[in-house]
Parts: sequence; structure tokens; C-alpha cells
Amino acid sequence: MSKIAIIWRDKFYSYDKLNTKVNKLKSTLPKSEVVVLLGGFSFLNIAIFLALYENKNVIVPINSQNFDEIALKSNEANADKIISVKDDKFNIKSVKSTKSNPLTKSLINAQKSGLIIFSSGTLSKPKAILHDLENLRENLAQKRQNNLRILLFLLSDHIGGINTLLSGLASASTLVITDDFGTKNICDLIQKHKINVLPTTPSFLNLLLLSKDYEKQDFSSLRLITYGTEKMSKSLLNRLKTAFKKVKFIQTFGTSESGIMSISQGENTLFSLNENEYKIVNDELYLKSKTAFLGYLNTQNENSDGWFKTGDLARKVGDKIEILGRNKELINVGGNKLIASEIEELILELTQIKDVVVYPLKNEILGQVVACDLVCDLSLEEAKMLIRNFLKERVLSYKIPVKFNIVKQIKITDRFKKDRKFS
Repeated sequence: MSKIAIIWRDKFYSYDKLNTKVNKLKSTLPKSEVVVLLGGFSFLNIAIFLALYENKNVIVPINSQNFDEIALKSNEANADKIISVKDDKFNIKSVKSTKSNPLTKSLINAQKSGLIIFSSGTLSKPKAILHDLENLRENLAQKRQNNLRILLFLLSDHIGGINTLLSGLASASTLVITDDFGTKNICDLIQKHKINVLPTTPSFLNLLLLSKDYEKQDFSSLRLITYGTEKMSKSLLNRLKTAFKKVKFIQTFGTSESGIMSISQGENTLFSLNENEYKIVNDELYLKSKTAFLGYLNTQNENSDGWFKTGDLARKVGDKIEILGRNKELINVGGNKLIASEIEELILELTQIKDVVVYPLKNEILGQVVACDLVCDLSLEEAKMLIRNFLKERVLSYKIPVKFNIVKQIKITDRFKKDRKFS
């Protein structure tokens, strides 16, 4: 197929060229092993990924240059080989796994390809999550072909990035790849390559609004922005709709363990799941999906009768679901608990506040109190008075921040999510 599959560093690669490269690589790459694939998305990285899949390997994508992180994750995945990719070259190194895992061994013995994704590990040790890669790919096999150009924004070791890659190829779309995720470069790429779809995160979209880089570029090609990986605030979504009037916004929902399960109907912060795919127990969301993971390799598996306990606090709104926050990110003020994102949502209703993150501070008497970092043009005292007066009419007193900081920018993680400062 002469259709363009990948645009990478201003070079155009057709589906025919991609298939030829994959077939050539298959003879030189490992078969039926656990293989770490280092590096971000590129033409060669994607071709190796597909060749490893065809050769029935369990693939462990790691988008990091940190030696200690690579060594830890390679060991946790029980890797046999490590492939490092740089530009148009790659290197294969054998490693001795210190142990084996029955879940991985069972997948390899069944001559099936697999995928190991690591959780972000912001609050605990990263979990090694094993998927049946053939199941993930088959779930996307019926995608309707289209002529969309999709920016491959989410990373190669993120379930959202893998989903974008597989769904993009299944629909014969063109994937535009970058290794520069600054707002200016993303805007440049949208104009230059006439991007139609931008899959990203709320935190990045807020940075985009604050930067105003989009005002200097032609965004007429952009039809759709999908957002996920963290909670979208209603105020941010409203500001995005005002800035990008001709763009449709869609929320996606899934986890590293469940795969991508839902695409919202309508431009809001709610989403739908089939009744047999979820339940809410004690305000916590449980999932059961066709693309569910096979298990953790480095920690206890807590699935009960096929139900995965997500750690997301949720509620039903009519026939839809709203994510309220993470149960590990509750703030406990003297026995009274609150969800940080609930307070962020309220504060962001104030037009003077451009961004905010709410988090706990240790307190000798109450255990924890509420603090927040703010992006705004107000003085510290002005911001304190504005927010306290606004919140005291809307929430109980223990939910109101007692510590305020003015910052230039809210820190985001390497996965483009807000760093919530929980430990």
C-alpha cells in the first residue's frame, strides 16, 4: 500500500515500506522471548515492535534513558533481551533473568505475543502489567479505514500510546511522530502536517491554552482532540471549547490493566460503559473488560472473579459514570476526607486562576491539612482572599486550603499528568 503510514522527522514512510521493513527484521530479531524495547516511537521502533509481535515475543517498551530504571524494569519483567533503538540503528543485548514468571511462561508456551506495561509508580513501586497483545490487537482489527492524520502524542510505554499506535495502523491512518512535546512544536506539527486527531491529556491541553502558541498557527485541519489518563475539569473543558470552536472533544477511559474501554458520547467529563463491564462498590470503580490484563508479574494479583479494582473513586450520573479522583489521593484532615480534584475543580471556576494543584501537608494535630499551588497574575494575599471567600460558601471549612503558593507552572510528570505531590 502506497499510503503513508508514518511521518517521522519530516520523512514519509508508506505502509509498503513499513511491511517490508517488518518482514526483513523478523529474521534477525528474537523469537518467543521476553524482549525490552528501549526508546520512544520512531519508524524503526514501530517496525521492531511489529516484528517482535509477529515473532511471538512478550514486548516490554521502556521510554527512558535512566540506566537504573531500565535495569529495574528489565529485571521485574524477567527479560531475555534488550533492544536499544537510536535513529536508524538498533542493538540487541542478551541479559540473564534472575527469575521466571508462570504468567509470562504460559503465554510464550502458547505461542502468543504479549505486552508488559509498567504503571507510573507515582505513589508506589511500578507494577509490571502483562497483557495478551494479540487480544489487544484483535480488539482493534475491525477499525474502519480512514484518511486521518493522528499525532502519536502518548508515549510508547503507555497503554494510551500503544492503543493509538495499534488503532491508527488498523484504520490505515497516518501516524505523525515527535520527540519534542513542547507546546510550540506540537502546534507547528499540527499546521505543517495537517493533523486531524490529537490524543493527549488535560494537563497538556491546559499548558497549550496558557502558552497561546496555538494562536500563531493554522489549526483548520484539526477535527478531534481526545483526552484521558487523568480527570478533566469542567472549567478547563469549557475554556478549550471556546478556544477551539471547530474541534470536537472526546473523553477516552481505560487503565493500564483494562486497556482502553470507552469513548465518551458528547463533549463532557462523563463516559459510558456496558452494565456488565463495571460496578461501583463503596464509591470505588471495578472493571471487567475484554482487553483485561493477565496479571501483575511483581506484586499480588487482587482480581476477584475477573473484576479489577481500579482505585478510582466514581459515581453514577444518570446512565453515565464520573471519575471523582484516586482513592490514594484522598486528603485526611483530622478524620474528615476530601478529594483533591474536587477542590481544584471549584478553584478553577475562578477566571483569575489559570491552573491549580491541591495536595496534603503534614500537620501534627490534624494529620494533614490542605495546600495548593496556583498559577495566576494575582499577589499571594489577593489569591488567598479570593479563594477562601469563594470556597467558604461552597464547602466545609476543613476542605479550604490553609497554605497557598504562587508558581509559574504546575509541574507535570513525564506522562503529561499533573504531579499531585502525594507520597
